[in-house]
Amino acid sequence: MPRRSDINPAHIPRVLSGISLVDVCAEKGSCRIRLAGTRLRDIYDREITGLFIEDLDWGDKHDYWIAAYRRTIEEGKPTQGVVRGPRTHKEHLVQYWLKLPLASETGDVSMLLCYDYFQSASEDAHMQVMAALG
Repeated sequence: MPRRSDINPAHIPRVLSGISLVDVCAEKGSCRIRLAGTRLRDIYDREITGLFIEDLDWGDKHDYWIAAYRRTIEEGKPTQGVVRGPRTHKEHLVQYWLKLPLASETGDVSMLLCYDYFQSASEDAHMQVMAALG
């Protein structure tokens, strides 16, 4: 599992707007968003840097998202998925997401590197992406 120091944002400039870094707060059993790209601010209609993931407005997708974060942390393996309507009032979007665990000095998951890509949920756009994914 890579560490945070193994990631150089200069190597991925095209995707930085969809990148977030999430601190795993083991003592609180929660996760706090250390840094969120500008596309995420657009999706959540506010700055989410500094918020705990439980405080995000996911509506009926709350349990889905908490489980996705938990699975990545507990298994220490990358997770990914696709969800329509990633949060309240964003049902017109499809979200393609990736969560990558990052290790602490002791080898535990201490942070997640997340990438989120959002696309219109129109049937044509969705079918094009699904065909590209194989």
